[in-house]
Amino acid sequence: MSFTAKTSCVRRRYREFVWLRRQLQKNAGLVPVPELPGKSTFFVGSTDEFIEKRRQGLQQFLEKVVQNVVLLSDSRLHLFLQSQLSVPEIEACVQGQGSQTVTEAILHYAMSNCGWVQEEENRPALLPGGDLHGR
Repeated sequence: MSFTAKTSCVRRRYREFVWLRRQLQKNAGLVPVPELPGKSTFFVGSTDEFIEKRRQGLQQFLEKVVQNVVLLSDSRLHLFLQSQLSVPEIEACVQGQGSQTVTEAILHYAMSNCGWVQEEENRPALLPGGDLHGR
């Protein structure tokens, strides 16, 4: 599976990244899955600093994930980056229990966002507001 569009922008919470990492670990066998940045309950500094540091850590996580062909073959990763589906909706879709196939869900989201250019490139980015931006 390849990325459908040049860019995408989705909002994801830290706990959704935790879920994604667990799923990738489960499906990747012996292939190591990159670590997530730590979930600090105590942070010295401003909230903006904390958010930016976490954003950068999540960015690095995604960059490492998409460089691994085994991890790239996981449909959950593609739905995570290229749709607004919730975790339960992603699971249902992957298991064939959703109203759309994986490809249909991704294409539906792509067509609902003006300005997407069809291109295969595998580097998502996290924007400062916490949005994922697949490039």
